[in-house]
Amino acid sequence: MTVESSPELSDAGGQGASAPPAAALTQPRVPPLAGGGVPGLGHGLKLVRDPLGFLGRLRDEGDVVRLRLGPKTVYAVTTPALTGALALSPDFKIDGPLWESLEGLLGKEGVATANGPRHRRQRRTIQPAFRLDVIPEYGPIMEEEAHGLAGRWQPGETIDCTAESFRVAVRIAARCLLRGEYMDERAERLSVALATVFRGMYRRMVIPAGPLYRLPLPANRKFDRALADLHLLVDEIIDERRASGQKPDDLLTALLEAKDGNGDPIGEQEIHDQVVAILTPGSETVASTIMWLLQVLAEHPEHADRVREEVESVAGDRPVAFADVRRLTHTNNVVVEAMRLRPAVWILTRRAVAETELGGYRIPAGADIVYSPYAIQRDPRSYDGHLEFDPDRWLPERAKDVPKYAMSPFSVGNRKCPSDHFSMAQLSLVTAAVATRWRFEQVSESNDATRVGITLRPHRLLLRAVPR
Repeated sequence: MTVESSPELSDAGGQGASAPPAAALTQPRVPPLAGGGVPGLGHGLKLVRDPLGFLGRLRDEGDVVRLRLGPKTVYAVTTPALTGALALSPDFKIDGPLWESLEGLLGKEGVATANGPRHRRQRRTIQPAFRLDVIPEYGPIMEEEAHGLAGRWQPGETIDCTAESFRVAVRIAARCLLRGEYMDERAERLSVALATVFRGMYRRMVIPAGPLYRLPLPANRKFDRALADLHLLVDEIIDERRASGQKPDDLLTALLEAKDGNGDPIGEQEIHDQVVAILTPGSETVASTIMWLLQVLAEHPEHADRVREEVESVAGDRPVAFADVRRLTHTNNVVVEAMRLRPAVWILTRRAVAETELGGYRIPAGADIVYSPYAIQRDPRSYDGHLEFDPDRWLPERAKDVPKYAMSPFSVGNRKCPSDHFSMAQLSLVTAAVATRWRFEQVSESNDATRVGITLRPHRLLLRAVPR
């Protein structure tokens, strides 16, 4: 709702103290400034040193709180209701520090970063690939990859969960959406490059020291090489499809044949940015979630056992199938609870398109707004036992008590992830396939501490596979 000024009420008759003007009673307030800022850097240092803790503590300072990132004021939103209002309001668009930092990867012309008519047109192009009646067509590929993952391991083998999670996530995305049988050798490149790029982009978001990032320092050169390799990988995929002369019914063909608003073929940059948006953020978020699911199966063997028992009750002696996923209630709840506690996408930003208000607070035109699904989904005001891993909280009789927008792993509104059902299906199928075949133990060299970049993933998760 845009703020409009109202005329003040004049004193009637001049007797006694005048009542406060009506406008003063309804005027949006200025949000409080968060404590702990450092001169010159503002709150950027806290967002580098302890971003998850810092954003989680902001709820104690208000529903909307001002932060300083260098010379810039940013507004942090801390309640489920206001994050929902923010996502649904036309007063805010996709923009701000997160998206600016991702621009070097995602570009300006892909569905992840576009706004307005371009975004609507792009969603119409990609949405058919994720329709509920189409997703079952990907079932055989998801089954093959999930069981292939579980079948690759040997008893007692130490599993590098980062490499394995990326491998299966990239292969499913490439084979289902790009019909790619050529991604094996590129999965490791994608994993390593994305880790470097997303770490560097996060630092550029919270410490906006532009000229420093152009200096020929080792960290900057490593970042630039990783970013260049990601774009090269995408160009290779597009060039190979064109050179093949093939036009399978997949998302890449749809993009190569897409038209713009004037009926002309979309440009090369838009095609490139669209493939980047399909392959890299999707693979990164799904792979990060698989890593956390493997960590959960190791840390909570009682839930791993329940997953196995549930799969056996549904599938019997045969391998779990895509068609079984809807009946795997506990397995699905394990996935949702893992995403609640360890959301891959833990920070999001928007930008106000005009002066507006949010929760009774004034938001200036052009202001950047930040919120953290990680903090929202761990709020003790929304969840009993908010730090406990409790998949049963998603049973219908308990899930109804979770406040609206307190759990939105795929966002809401017109920015809702179009691949939500696709992602949930593969996550549940992978969880079921590996839990029925293996128990997991962390080895001494493993480090499952949270590694913060644009996404969250375990620092270096190494598990020993023990046959069931």
